[in-house]
Formats: sequence, C-alpha cells, structure tokens
Amino acid sequence: MAFPSPPWDLAATCSLGFEETVAEELRALGVDNPVPRRGSVAFRGGLREICSANLSLRTAIRIFLPLAKGPAAGRRSLYELTAGISWENLIAPGATFAVAVVGRAPGLEHSGFSALVVKDAIVDRIRGHRGNRPDVDRRKPDVGVHVHLASGRATISLDATGEPLSHRGYRYSGGDAPLAETLAAGLLLLAGYDGSRPFLDPMCGSGTLAAEAALIASRTAPGLRRSFAFERWPFHDPAELDAARHQAARQRREPPQPIVASDLDGRAVARTRKNLERAGMTRYCRVFRRSVTALELPGPDTLIVTNPPYGERIGDTEQLRPLYKEIGDALKSRAAGATAWLLVGNRELAAIGLRASRRIRVFNGPIECRFLRFDLYEGSLKGEAGVGKERTEDEG
Repeated sequence: MAFPSPPWDLAATCSLGFEETVAEELRALGVDNPVPRRGSVAFRGGLREICSANLSLRTAIRIFLPLAKGPAAGRRSLYELTAGISWENLIAPGATFAVAVVGRAPGLEHSGFSALVVKDAIVDRIRGHRGNRPDVDRRKPDVGVHVHLASGRATISLDATGEPLSHRGYRYSGGDAPLAETLAAGLLLLAGYDGSRPFLDPMCGSGTLAAEAALIASRTAPGLRRSFAFERWPFHDPAELDAARHQAARQRREPPQPIVASDLDGRAVARTRKNLERAGMTRYCRVFRRSVTALELPGPDTLIVTNPPYGERIGDTEQLRPLYKEIGDALKSRAAGATAWLLVGNRELAAIGLRASRRIRVFNGPIECRFLRFDLYEGSLKGEAGVGKERTEDEG
C-alpha cells in the first residue's frame, strides 16, 4: 500500500469527557468538521494541522496518523495488515522504531505478543525493500507505531506526538495527587475560562490549575517549548513547524485579569512557585499561603476552580468531611458574586451546603469524577447560593 498524500485522517486522543472540548479547540485552529468519538476526536489535515494541533491543543493527549484499519483475529491477519503498509517510506534508513499496543482481540490477548507480531511485519517489509532491517529502540524511537485492538479489528497509526502532550515539562514536583496538565486545562475550558475574568485556585497543591490558567490567559501554546515525534518523520517539513511556532508565538499577550493560587500547606506553595517558574508563568500569577477558610477573591466576577482531595482509602471520606464543610462555608461567606467549580471524586463529599447548578462527568485517570458548578449570589449564608434550576442528570 503506497503512503497516501494529505489530507489524512487524523485522531486526537483525550480523557473521557473532554471529547467535545478537544473538538472546539480544533475548530478554533481552523479545522473543519472534527468528529468527537469516545476518548478521541477524528479530523482531517496534513503536516500543518499536525504541527498546530501538537503545539496548541491544551486538552488532547496525543495526535495519531492512522495508516491502516482492518481485521485482526489473530497473528496472521495482524501481520498481513501491518505488512501491507509502506514502512520503507515511513522509517528512514538508520532510523529506529518502537511499537505500542493497547486493547485486545481474539488470538491477540497479550499486548507484548501483538507488538512482536507488528514489529516482525515491519522488519520483514523493510528488509525486503532495502536488504537490511531497522533497529528497535523502546526508550526514544525515531518513529513510534501505535496499535489499537478492539472487537477483532486493529488500527495501526504513527504517533505524531511522542512524549504525551500532558507532559508540559514544567512540573517540578507534583505533590500527592496532581492533576494531569491536560486534565487541568480541560477543566478550565469546561468552566469557560479564557482569561477575561479573575481566577482563583484556593487549594492549589502543585499549581497545575494556576499554570494552565496562565497559559490560557496569556494565549501561550502549551507545546511551544518542546519537540515532537513527527519531527523525525522522513517526510516532515521543518518549515511547516517553524511557521506554526511563529504563528503561535504572535498570539501571546499579557493576561487581562489576575491569576491567584493559594494553599494552607507551605510545601504546596513552594511547589506551585517552582512549577510556575519552570512554566515561564511566574510574572502572571500571585501565590499565597492561605487557608481556604480565609478565601479572598482577586476581583469581581472571579472564577474559582479547585481540586480538593477526595481520598481513596477506607476512612478517608469521614476525615475529609470537615474540609468540604469548610469549603462550602468559605464559598458562602466569602465568595459572593463568584462562580466556583469543584472537581469531586467522591460523591459522598459533594454535599457542601450549596446546590450545584451544573454537574459534568469526567475522569481523572481511572477515577470517575463530577465537575460541579456553584453560582454564588448575595444571600449565600442563608443557603441561597446557586439558586435556579439544578441539573439532575450528569453531562458527558
């Protein structure tokens, strides 16, 4: 099978619950008709779209270029599907490759075995065309091959990203339970944050939400300072990436509203400051050591987004109830006029004395969470915050 010319069918993977968010990001980049699917968004494009997607998407995890789709009911069918791809045009002489497999299919129950089948097909195909075989490098391959198995079928793709887009490179220390950078950005985008209103995370932990808020508010492309797997493709055009970087850099600005992070834990404050420094966002954020009970809004119409601990061990729920009561009391007494969003991974802790006006189902890794919105009006101390019709069904 000859390698086709662009535009290609591409895919941006993401955490469950953020498919439409990624689609909106792609539309903002000028991509026509992105199609949300479970855990990914399909779209069409060429090298230009691959460059801009890797540079600028905040919520996607990886960008894939699918090469072949077909039956995979055992070793033979997977081998034949792989061997039909023109690997001699995709893996340059002297370049290394590696195969990653997710999922299972009949006769292909173990990912290691499936990866070996694909590797053998690639090696045999290239040896037949060149007379020598490419080497495998599992740590830092020049070309990453991704295989997805499900329902007796396989999708074989090139990994255009390499190191996941969630690895921004700024997090010096993640603390006990850090949010992935892509998840933090996705939560902010779900909350409607674009930098036009003051932002506060009163339980900042490692500062990921604050760093992502600063990246959004300053219109800084999250991938501006990193490299990508597609740069090692033999048909990569460096001019396309240079143009995409230049375009992304031109869009940067000073955030129009304050961005504030605070935490009672002095170690969390230190981590946040260090991570903001590594992200190049220090001058855009203010960081304080402060209890959530002493919550202070940085301005009118503040957007509050925070990820309080939700615990996973027996007894954690009862130990955390007082903290969640403090959060609710602080929002009621000190946050009139703000909008607050809480990521809650334990539904038993969601009762904070306020009524959620919106509930969105998202996943923090394997943990099913609810992202809860509270509209905080005057009179909140009397239980009137979040008045208006409450959504009873989960979104997403």
